[in-house]
Amino acid sequence: MAELKTSPLAPDYFPDMPAMAGLSMATAATGMKYKNRDDLLLMLWEPGTELAGVFTKSATSGAPVRWSQTVLASRQGRALIVNAGNANAFSGIAGTKAVETYTEALATTLEISQEDILTASTGVIGEPIDPDQLSAHFKDLKSHLGRANWQEAAKAICTTDTYPKGATAHCMVDGRQITISGIAKGSGMIAPDMATMLSFISTDAAIDRDTLQSCLTAATNKSFNAITVDSDTSTSDTVLLAATGKAGNQVITSADDPNFAIFQNTLLDVMTDLAHQIVRDGEGATKFISIDVRGATSDRSAAIIGKAIANSPLVKTAIAGEDANWGRIVMAVGKAGEPADRDKLSISIGGVQITAFGGPVATYDEAPVAAHMKGQTIDISVDIGLGSGTAQIWTCDLTHDYISINADYRS
Repeated sequence: MAELKTSPLAPDYFPDMPAMAGLSMATAATGMKYKNRDDLLLMLWEPGTELAGVFTKSATSGAPVRWSQTVLASRQGRALIVNAGNANAFSGIAGTKAVETYTEALATTLEISQEDILTASTGVIGEPIDPDQLSAHFKDLKSHLGRANWQEAAKAICTTDTYPKGATAHCMVDGRQITISGIAKGSGMIAPDMATMLSFISTDAAIDRDTLQSCLTAATNKSFNAITVDSDTSTSDTVLLAATGKAGNQVITSADDPNFAIFQNTLLDVMTDLAHQIVRDGEGATKFISIDVRGATSDRSAAIIGKAIANSPLVKTAIAGEDANWGRIVMAVGKAGEPADRDKLSISIGGVQITAFGGPVATYDEAPVAAHMKGQTIDISVDIGLGSGTAQIWTCDLTHDYISINADYRS
């Protein structure tokens, strides 16, 4: 497919992300799909690292997802191998055997157990993958461990992404500075449910595995699970979080630990940053849309309503056309299948209240809303008026470029 232009919503620069103690990375170019770029990433953590993960809930998840789920279920994991361009999903027994073949080869190269190797793949679904095309680069990857930085790692896992995505943050725990850094890829087929979305995060904090998993699951629900580009959940979604323990803080072992909330909030900041970057790189996107829902009967109900708005092609195309067609938001709330009352529904765009008591407010002036629609950031607020449930969902507009990108994705 043709080279993609950088999203107009892209950050001005890739963040300054320091090397992570206990983690080494290397990248390589396989030529499997992409030319003149690296498309293979190896991450290797030192012994004693704790790992957690969340994965797609797709019933047609790929072989790499299922392999990694097995590794984490056995409470193991030292290395991660990621390839871009071929998802190795819906590839039958051959796909499973391919994972077995190249993880065995990598284990031999790294001199670790095969059961310590996690896998992730992203790209075209339904195409066979040649494990030899990956394993041919394993010796070079090993010899180059420690040479790749976060930005190079982020570039290596891109598919239709128009820019590499990274985020980092620090906090203080027991008088020690804790660093949390991560990368992500994703641009289309984005409607995580756990996300084609991948994210790999590392921290030097000391935290036990069960607590780490609890933190990751909670943060995922408020970040990656609160975004959508096109309502399609990938077969390959994987989010991994590694804690090397190199910061030297006292091990965080439960939610009752006073340092738990500090770590959890910092992790959420990093993951929300990455989630927003995925939306800002949505295929063909020109607008970043924030949807705040309140007054629902529950938080779950609010999230469902928010996603009904975010996934509506009519809402998304109206925003792409800078049309303040708030009637489409009314439609989306009504179709969500959640409790709502026409006469209690209140909608605001750009801070301007538009509806109340079953219709537009008497003083509604579309001019400031129309002006807001011309910006790159669109804010929609919806008050259901029935309870205390809240949710925040992020999405992007739907443009002609989305069709163009996906029409020739395999070419």
